[in-house]
Amino acid sequence: MKRRYSILADLHTCSFAALLVAFSTLGAWAQTPTDAQAQDMVRRVLASEYLSIHAPALLMRYRLCKRSPRLATTKWIVETRDGDVAHLVAFNNQPLSPERQQLEENRLQALLDDPALQRHRQQREAQDSGRLRKIIHALPDAFLYHYTGILTTPQGPVYRLTFQPNPDFDPVDIETQVLKAMAGELWIDVASQRVTRLQCTRIRDVEYGWGFFGKLDKGGSLLIEQQNVGWDQWRITRMVLAMSARVLFKPVSLDTTLEMSDYAPVQPEIDYRKGIQILRQLPDR
Repeated sequence: MKRRYSILADLHTCSFAALLVAFSTLGAWAQTPTDAQAQDMVRRVLASEYLSIHAPALLMRYRLCKRSPRLATTKWIVETRDGDVAHLVAFNNQPLSPERQQLEENRLQALLDDPALQRHRQQREAQDSGRLRKIIHALPDAFLYHYTGILTTPQGPVYRLTFQPNPDFDPVDIETQVLKAMAGELWIDVASQRVTRLQCTRIRDVEYGWGFFGKLDKGGSLLIEQQNVGWDQWRITRMVLAMSARVLFKPVSLDTTLEMSDYAPVQPEIDYRKGIQILRQLPDR
């Protein structure tokens, strides 16, 4: 699922039109599809999601609201050919104080003065995209999917599928190892054949290095929602992460909600300097 903020593909031969043709028989099913048919549906749809990560996309700006029990921030994000740039505009649901405004302006100026800082951020984004590609690529094989029906949502009808770990799945890296302990449900938009919702829960503990390097505790959950935000662009609009873990000997707890809104396109192929100019013109809200 497309994600440009750090925290929802080389299948160029698989065209979107071909995917629509492949799914044209779904509406004609006279009975509930078999699990094998559901598995094939997921594989085809996730191929489209996998492709969208690398396919040329319209650059956009959007507002990101991040909330946790102790902190709330609002930022504007502008996507550029050099990676995303961000501008903090609210802290704990209040406008920035003059001191915070100055700190934020100093940070943006430092980016303009030192392009290496932006290159470092772009490298982190590339690493995040690489991890996401690994996970999406593994999803069809990591789980056994079961079709449960069609739901009506404000955005239109969706296919609802539930999934459980596939006992035959053999993860090849740390990123996909966690999938062995997840279960949940997947929603697929009937008209566009795009994933609109992925919700999963950790059904058992996951240990790394026999528990020495760390452990993810049972019960953690992840929710990702995406939709067409206009201009034929599918973007994540909501992400909720709840997790308790131990990294080496340090306990870690996350309870974070991300909401993305106010998407709008920006000029194509702009560099990060132009992105900062756009940030400075957006409203402080």
